[in-house]
Amino acid sequence: MIRVPVISSDPAFADLVRNACESLLASSNMVSELQPVFLSGKNTVVEYLKYELPEMKVIDFSSGTELSSEAFEILDAIRDDPWLHYGGVVAVHSGNVEQALIDRLRDANVIAVLRRREFEGNVDRLLRILVRNKQFLFQRGMQQHLMRKISGTFVMDNDPLDITVYSNLVTNYLYNANLVNREDKERLHVALLELLINAIEHGNCKISYDEKSAWLEKSQDAMDLIREKNKDPEVAARKVSFSFTIAPDASKFSIKDEGDGFDWRARMAAKAEVGLHGMGMKMAGIYVRDLSYNDVGNQVSFSINHQKDSANVVPLIFTDQEELVFKDREVVVREGETSDYLYYINSGRFLVFSGNKYVSFLTPDDMFIGEMSFLLSNQRSATVVAKGEGRVVKISKQAFVDLIKKNPHYGIFLARLLAQRLTRLNSRAARLNAECLRLKTLTGLSSEGEPTLKLVKQAHHT
Repeated sequence: MIRVPVISSDPAFADLVRNACESLLASSNMVSELQPVFLSGKNTVVEYLKYELPEMKVIDFSSGTELSSEAFEILDAIRDDPWLHYGGVVAVHSGNVEQALIDRLRDANVIAVLRRREFEGNVDRLLRILVRNKQFLFQRGMQQHLMRKISGTFVMDNDPLDITVYSNLVTNYLYNANLVNREDKERLHVALLELLINAIEHGNCKISYDEKSAWLEKSQDAMDLIREKNKDPEVAARKVSFSFTIAPDASKFSIKDEGDGFDWRARMAAKAEVGLHGMGMKMAGIYVRDLSYNDVGNQVSFSINHQKDSANVVPLIFTDQEELVFKDREVVVREGETSDYLYYINSGRFLVFSGNKYVSFLTPDDMFIGEMSFLLSNQRSATVVAKGEGRVVKISKQAFVDLIKKNPHYGIFLARLLAQRLTRLNSRAARLNAECLRLKTLTGLSSEGEPTLKLVKQAHHT
């Protein structure tokens, strides 16, 4: 179930979203997973966001100055602690606050910024896209579970809304999964926008350079030109295939339209000239790796490298705590010591040894070093050593308790993280036990045989 807070005091806005959800539910059982929650009032909204931590929220900025002011205050509360309030934002406005809204949303995980009339015409399709691709509405704390190769293809409608939503879903996901930093997220976002616009604009809509120039010279929006072309049913029926493969070290993408292609060799070789448009390909080539086209010119492929062992942001409640830098092979905690401190991993990789044997490693995806012994008041159960330079935030037990008292919602969130980690460990142990039983059945070994014990150790090490 995806609970989506709809933040508005306008009954008409709430009815719009409610009717869209009911309509989608009637036409497809997939949206039974989406449940809108209607909220208004800054304090009520902020409390809900703190304790429910929704993957996305819809904020109405379109219903007058008073509501817009309150909506901006809610947005500021989200921006104050992006580590916690990472969920995507759909912002709806009337047009008179557009630039101010875009500026305030610059550091947020934006899914779409739409004028009220655009939202009214597209709310059902927007919700359908988000539910179908709910795996990209990222759950913070599940990085380890998702750190495997995932591949798929978005089949996009020939519409500007799809350009915005799909490019934001991908870049927000990579950022929240700690695979790219903020700068690389923005660079990838620019490249995706340019290449997706090219696919729809020049590929499917067959808008020529001169036609677009003439349109822009009249100070008209290029997206409106696409909408104008889509009035032709044949054009509107064309699709764009946006394929992705996200692995731990890199992501690869390809974008294919249904157009006739173009002479990409001549375009890439031409000298870039500053103008109203026409620099998208060159810009995209700077921001991504291995950009190339198929022979026809209706498919472009490219990739990006991921960052390793680096955190994006530190939780707001930890920003005043002491940061420590550990050099290669320096000990962070030692087995047998008492648990006086908890360590939030900011960057780097840390090796874990038990009984002088290497058992695993920790990165910013694990978030903490020593949280179990810290919380249970036990001695350290393992020695943790830095591999290369690593940075951590050192938090004393008293400071941690005081911080949770002031920010009780963090206690709930951290408990969720620990529960997720225990669930993953239990699942892993169950898989290992099942594999051991299978091997014993195949080999006829007893449950107490030494070879079986070695297999368990080997599997655990792997």
